[in-house]
Amino acid sequence: MAAPRARVRTFRGWPAVTLAAGDLEATFLPGLGMLGASLRHRGREHLSLHGGLATYAEGHTTGLPLLAPWANRLSGFEYRIGRRVVRFGAGTPGVALDPNGLPIHGTVSARPWELVELSASAGAAALAARFPFGDHQDLLRSFPFPHDLRIDALVTRERLRVTTSVVPTGRRAVPVSFGWHPYIRLPGVPRRELVVHLPARRHLELDERLLPTGRARREPAEDIALVDRTFDDGYRLGRERVLALSGRGQRVELRLDRGYPFAQVYAPRGKPYVALEPMTAPTNALITGDHPTVPVGGCFSATFDVVVGGEVRP
Repeated sequence: MAAPRARVRTFRGWPAVTLAAGDLEATFLPGLGMLGASLRHRGREHLSLHGGLATYAEGHTTGLPLLAPWANRLSGFEYRIGRRVVRFGAGTPGVALDPNGLPIHGTVSARPWELVELSASAGAAALAARFPFGDHQDLLRSFPFPHDLRIDALVTRERLRVTTSVVPTGRRAVPVSFGWHPYIRLPGVPRRELVVHLPARRHLELDERLLPTGRARREPAEDIALVDRTFDDGYRLGRERVLALSGRGQRVELRLDRGYPFAQVYAPRGKPYVALEPMTAPTNALITGDHPTVPVGGCFSATFDVVVGGEVRP
């Protein structure tokens, strides 16, 4: 078996970094928002890159994107953090809008990152990358909290581990509300045979604009056949934080640490992928205040694993 390796290459015309160990290979694009563009196991692709890289550069999600400084949508263009009131408009740089005209998915999509470290050892290949959010005056218009974002990615024989960190670089504490949006697919498995596995959780009630109402109901762990079922649902997770997609003997798991107490599941009608989304806070957290905050001099980190290639559990 080939030794773990980390290499710089080109992916669909973009500079890329590929980490490989055993049968698993992950590719990220530092020049395009550190987008996870490929996750291959034994040569078979497990990320959906629907729409292609051009649509991601225009503000649409695909592959494995980081959504920061907020994930999902906000209910408006004004929020309060402590004594500071932040106001911005629909035309603010980096702000994308959902079909209802609400700001969605943060502002850092497609921004170039600095590759800090690239390494390979006996058991893993790794990278570290940095985005100095506080150096971008246009981004501070909608999120005036200077900080560094850091991504540490590690590939071993069975998993991709992604750790995302927020480090304040100014004189203000930084509210934390980022998330990831991995579009998972199982090669060769039709939608009608896909099964979504969810842990015990609280299902967040959403209004007509897909914003939490503040109410929730408890649901047990369950396996849900996708078939014609659609999802765009938010959950507050309990102690068990494993979500999975399986079919035809294949299984991909998302394992979340304590930094991700929330998750979103997105499965639009007729599509052969499911997004299992780790979230540090619920939708609209900057406005409702339901988010962690990292103080000046501190660091907030959250980690998720994508485990690929396991057999379906009985």
